[in-house]
Amino acid sequence: MTLALNQVNTIFLAVALLVLGTFFVKKSGVLQKFCIPAPVVGGLLFAILATILKTTGLLEITLDTSLQSLFMLTFFTTVGLGASFQLIKLGGKLLIIYWLACGFLALAQNVIGVSLASLFGLHPLIGMMAGAVSMEGGHGAASAFGQTIEDLGIHSALSIGIAAATFGLIAGGLVGGPTVKFLIAKYNLKPTETNEEAASVEAYVQPITTNSFFIQVLLITFCMAIGTYLGELFTSATGFVLPGYVGSMFVAVIVRNLVDKLGPNAIDMKSINLVSDVTLGIFLSMALMSIKLWEVADLALPILAIVLVQVLFIVLFGIFVLFKLLGKNYDAAVMVAGFTGHGLGATPNAMANMAAVTERFGPSRKAYLIVPIVGAFLIDVFAVPIIITTLNLFK
Repeated sequence: MTLALNQVNTIFLAVALLVLGTFFVKKSGVLQKFCIPAPVVGGLLFAILATILKTTGLLEITLDTSLQSLFMLTFFTTVGLGASFQLIKLGGKLLIIYWLACGFLALAQNVIGVSLASLFGLHPLIGMMAGAVSMEGGHGAASAFGQTIEDLGIHSALSIGIAAATFGLIAGGLVGGPTVKFLIAKYNLKPTETNEEAASVEAYVQPITTNSFFIQVLLITFCMAIGTYLGELFTSATGFVLPGYVGSMFVAVIVRNLVDKLGPNAIDMKSINLVSDVTLGIFLSMALMSIKLWEVADLALPILAIVLVQVLFIVLFGIFVLFKLLGKNYDAAVMVAGFTGHGLGATPNAMANMAAVTERFGPSRKAYLIVPIVGAFLIDVFAVPIIITTLNLFK
């Protein structure tokens, strides 16, 4: 028996699973500890249920996820609108070093993923899905690029990317704290500021009104329209695959910094972040609930092996390279915790890792300024071109 859900029913199901996932995350200390996103919880639960129903021959559920690409496009555009170059000035030299390290990590993760995939006899793009796409990119990039790669004829890319991103997210929460505790103990590190001195740095935001909100929607849709158009032109002219959401994100970066010069407060990040959270939640929920777990069962061990090598690499790189580049002090150690978190999972993972360290050993204002800026926004400026280049090399 087959149950076919139309477009409206599919959106309702995605939102319902998102709410259900939020409920489970709030009730589970384990899910909170590892910062597992609510749409991942709800979506995977449905994917598991759908797999059981299909493999037992009871019911096959088909979904109409045609609007998923719209939510994905909107989310990546909001990421671009958050990438203000003024934030780079606040972080100074350390931010540049940290940012460059994230770019190198994206390149290294793709090299590891592609190399090990070839070793296991898998398509190189399958390895890329267990590289920077799912490690630095997390579930959002895994869902977006997974669909793009499946459109190129690589089956199960989306499911593999989601699985790798989930493994990475858990690993990022597990290894960040112990890595930094090792550095603190080995070098006898102490914070350079007190809790009273560590004032939080917050961006200026305007109260949300209907008028200001629609101005943000205007900016978002403008970037989406121009970005997708330019992406299609670029792809048709060069044969180089450039997904529409990538073009929109980079147009949004340009628009953000032009608007900053014309009117510093024209972009309301409170509204942008609201749109970002809503679209990412629905987009992820739809992506996860539609994955076909039965298609990736045979690849579970190779993907897990690739992720374990990624974890080992980022820990060694953080201890022996990044820590020294950032100054070999307490702030550097805390930033290594953040680097491990979003390098394997997501920015909330990074913040959770740093919070665990600073609550025990003391504050680090520099880390709390630099890591969120790079992890949430600037990282994609390096990571996305590296991913796109790898995709086109092996398509």
